[in-house]
Amino acid sequence: MPAKVILNPYAGRWKALKMQPQLEGELQKAGIEYDLVQTNAPHHGIELATEATRAGYSPIISAGGDGSISEVVNGIARVSLEQGTPPPHLGVLPMGTANDLMVNLHLPLSLPDAVQVIVKGNVRSIDLGQVSAWDVDGKVSITRYFDNNSAIGLEPSVTLIQQQIKWLRGTLRYLLATMIAILRNPQWTMHLRWSGGEYNGPGTLVTAGNNPLTGGLFYMAPHADPFDGLISFVYGSMPTRRKILQLLPRTMKPAAGNYVEHPDIHEINTEWLSITTDQPTPVHADGEIMFERTQRIEYKVLPKFLPILINDSPKTTG
Repeated sequence: MPAKVILNPYAGRWKALKMQPQLEGELQKAGIEYDLVQTNAPHHGIELATEATRAGYSPIISAGGDGSISEVVNGIARVSLEQGTPPPHLGVLPMGTANDLMVNLHLPLSLPDAVQVIVKGNVRSIDLGQVSAWDVDGKVSITRYFDNNSAIGLEPSVTLIQQQIKWLRGTLRYLLATMIAILRNPQWTMHLRWSGGEYNGPGTLVTAGNNPLTGGLFYMAPHADPFDGLISFVYGSMPTRRKILQLLPRTMKPAAGNYVEHPDIHEINTEWLSITTDQPTPVHADGEIMFERTQRIEYKVLPKFLPILINDSPKTTG
């Protein structure tokens, strides 16, 4: 059976569509038999990946950006968990803007080199995060799976704002949305419970990471490891705009000097996390807003769930 390629033509603001001839040329040159389909609307990638998983395709290759990968991952995970069958191998090709997952996994960002990773067929299984959230009435729930990160509080508030900004692209749009969110300075009282711990008190954000880098620029969970069987979550209270602005540059540091070193910020590894808030908060998974208003959120990890085609370099083995 050929590989199933799911192309999001809109990825990178239509960059992926322009790259389609190059993509198909590289696949043909590498001798990869493939069946290519295009997404035509938000969430269509989930549907196409669901169909491909049920049909037995492996690998299933996401050609797009991080949002495209997330949709394919959700389609694969839903079918595999429902059927109790091993997930198909996932391939990823860099045709988006930030390509965070590929950066996190040290995968090549050039299309020819990324195709060669698929040709070599080296597979390693990464953890997958699962987040469930309920509407404010507690009657309707949504569950999504994330390969990079999920968050409540300030971070998805930024996501909501940037979705309304149409005249900027990429990192500049995200930074502008961040500044607007900081000026609004939303705050919550939160109750967090996790394996071995609990917190009650003020909170500005909770971010749950399967990988360190998100948004192309921010290391919101700098010590997250997609191979350790745990979620790395960060919580803290930054009650003033000034304090948030002081910490913002430190979210862009991948190692020493990161914002988690501040005494009011805490980074914890856990198998599960439960959150309730005193007032509604938005929640996102890999940048996809699940609810704009929720007060109950639950996380857990699916250890070594997703087999992904990956380099065999020392950076990603061990």
